[in-house]
Amino acid sequence: MTTARPGLDPELRTLLADMPSMPQLSTEVLALLRQLPSPPVESLLAHRQVDRREVTVPAGDGTPIPLSVFSPANTEPTTIAPAPCVYWMHGGGMVMGDRFSQLDIPLEWLDEFGAVVVSVDYRLAPEATGTTLVEDCYQGLRWVAEHSDELGVDPARIIVAGASAGGGLAAGVALLARDLGAPAIDAQILICPMLDHRNTSISSRQYSSHEYSNLRHSDGPGVWTREMNEFGWRAVLGNHGGEGGTAEAVSPYVSPALADDLSGLPTAYIDTGSAEVFRDEDTEYATRIWAAGGQAELHVWAGGFHGFDALYPQAHISVTARRTRTDWLARNLSRNRSQSRSRNHTT
Repeated sequence: MTTARPGLDPELRTLLADMPSMPQLSTEVLALLRQLPSPPVESLLAHRQVDRREVTVPAGDGTPIPLSVFSPANTEPTTIAPAPCVYWMHGGGMVMGDRFSQLDIPLEWLDEFGAVVVSVDYRLAPEATGTTLVEDCYQGLRWVAEHSDELGVDPARIIVAGASAGGGLAAGVALLARDLGAPAIDAQILICPMLDHRNTSISSRQYSSHEYSNLRHSDGPGVWTREMNEFGWRAVLGNHGGEGGTAEAVSPYVSPALADDLSGLPTAYIDTGSAEVFRDEDTEYATRIWAAGGQAELHVWAGGFHGFDALYPQAHISVTARRTRTDWLARNLSRNRSQSRSRNHTT
């Protein structure tokens, strides 16, 4: 019996109908996908006045982790107040992508707020496993905080952000920074985040590719299915991943839904689609932040499939989702800048 499920937004459904079907992930398919060229970052920068800098940061085991730093080009930097910083973690199921993936999203915040954008090239599974990915991201964040003066960044306005796997890593970094006491994080933006290795939610079952074997692509689960999700988690966690995985053996920094305590976290913006695998785990994460006394803003976009606003940014629902996210960030940055000025006047 086919599981009932929310339908796709009509405009997205039309757009998706013209897209070739995504093959189910396997070791062989992953190897082919990794041969595809990186997103053309030059085209994203062509119409922007941006200074770009490439650095490497040592991971805990000494492996060099690349960071790309994008700053608004200023002719008189001494007259410019410290900028907010968006620390970006890319998506790709923890098995693909690089620091230029989905980079158009945080670059919009460079345009809007003069934010410095730092994007991290964390190591990927299955070559890297366990906590390696989130620890790579954390080490990059530490470097940003330690070099805030050099970067022209306000250390009180560092935002961690990411999409899909990157959203899950951003949540893990926020947990790790809280538990270690540093660096300070102002806010976390979790875009359709990959938060729970157990893969047992209703939405996960609704968007299984097995339910769609006889349907057209545009009627299917979008670009990320339950089976793809299982592949990604197995790559990171080995035998501990997927449904029935041993929770005791999995770190909550890797699978943030396992965290017993969600108190004391930076304010969160969480969005997801109603027609995607991660809908229920994302909604539950926001609910648990509220239950712990924290602050989260949650948006579930009706008819949105996984990553819809990155894949089709000009669709009406995508424009609305991206604008709503940016408006939230504007309110948060404005409030914290006012608080920072107030503290400076009283000291």
